[in-house]
Amino acid sequence: MPSIYYDEWPRYSPPDQARRENTLAAAKMMLNAAFTAPMMGGIPQIEGALIWGYEDQEKIARKMEELARANKGKRWQEMFKTEAVMVREADAVVLLGNYRAADTPMDAGCGLCGGQPNCDFLYNRRTCVGGVIDHTELQTENLINGPLCMCRVSDLGEAVGGAMTVATRLLVDARPFMSVGLAALKLGYLRRSEIAVGILVASQAKSPFVDVLPYYHMFSLDRAVDNLRRTYVVLRQVFWYDYRTGFRSRVKEEEE
Repeated sequence: MPSIYYDEWPRYSPPDQARRENTLAAAKMMLNAAFTAPMMGGIPQIEGALIWGYEDQEKIARKMEELARANKGKRWQEMFKTEAVMVREADAVVLLGNYRAADTPMDAGCGLCGGQPNCDFLYNRRTCVGGVIDHTELQTENLINGPLCMCRVSDLGEAVGGAMTVATRLLVDARPFMSVGLAALKLGYLRRSEIAVGILVASQAKSPFVDVLPYYHMFSLDRAVDNLRRTYVVLRQVFWYDYRTGFRSRVKEEEE
């Protein structure tokens, strides 16, 4: 009779991969919810990606650590380093971006981007031809290439909220992270967006996204297990515990 065995340890073993498949199914439904979330004017503007597996998750985590080293703010460094560990511990990563926030604003004149009741703040800071923003001139070294249309950014929030609602209903742990989205953009996972959010998803006995210690990149489960392996190997080399000679036991017997 066919059977599927599930276990969450060790990571990326066949039982763990079997368990992750259910998480991936939930993540796909989260993407559906993001695309059906309400958007201003009903205009399509969301793109998404589903990332999983050791290689791709490690790529995002390493990019986050690279961004941490490039940033001089201590709080930012700690945030990026800590959340990079969470990327490694997640079962999958859902990426959501808005591809209209930078070059096709809502033109609602709301003033959210610059405080004025018009869109001049955004247009004056972009290269425009005939009132159309040149998207090829949007390259920047900053983490976020602003200014952005806040109406579009708000719609991205609606998409993230829809995805999180589905995660709750499907009983998987999920948490959105700006840092994950920024790293994904730098790696080119979302080709058209200038702003993105990464939602980490997991279905494990203990959510890897809460109860996080300070300096988590130094005290994560992986580091704890690695330190245990290091200590255990040293203890194994203590010669009087060898099972064949029983050196310590023999000495005790001789003394008696």
